[in-house]
Amino acid sequence: MTMPSLLTPTQPTVLMVDQQAGLAFEVGSIDRQALLGNVIALAKTTRAVNLPIVVSTSASAVYSGPLMPAVQEFLPGVASLERHSMNAWEDAAVRAAVENTGRKKLLVSGLLTEACVSFTVLSALADGYDVSVVADACGGVTNDGHSLALRRMEAAGATMTSWLQVLLELQRDWTRKETYADARAIVEARAGGYGIGLAYARDMIHPVKSTG
Repeated sequence: MTMPSLLTPTQPTVLMVDQQAGLAFEVGSIDRQALLGNVIALAKTTRAVNLPIVVSTSASAVYSGPLMPAVQEFLPGVASLERHSMNAWEDAAVRAAVENTGRKKLLVSGLLTEACVSFTVLSALADGYDVSVVADACGGVTNDGHSLALRRMEAAGATMTSWLQVLLELQRDWTRKETYADARAIVEARAGGYGIGLAYARDMIHPVKSTG
């Protein structure tokens, strides 16, 4: 039996689909503020590890709005590819942007899980891509809808993951100095108790001297 390999920075492209406020309003599967934090953490991870990223939006002018500004802040210089189809894989510009990276492994995040995420993932799988869904950086209209969509994608061959697992899998060794500072900062800011623990350990080893 062949075991799946762990991610390395030379493998994946991040595909971010419809992370737009108009769609986030519809999300009921996760707290919206938590979702936004997870998407930001993924965006920051993308930059820290220097992964190629393709961003696509839909109905920006009439319904969904642009890529959420809080996410765009951490993707400077990344232009969103606007499309009409719910399925980003059916859009020629999005497809070409992914193909131009030369990578066959995708990390997909987006809204809504029941449609734009699952359609894109299922189509990419059918074309031979190795796809991981960053499930906590996706949101569905309902818990059931989100869960069923994840199950359908997994049954088709997609791997389910989280933004924190992606970051830790890519970092893997805290002595990897070129990404250590950025990776640690993301964990401390976004990973709840784990981040608190890392900050505590740092402060215990290098306590801040009192100026009083």
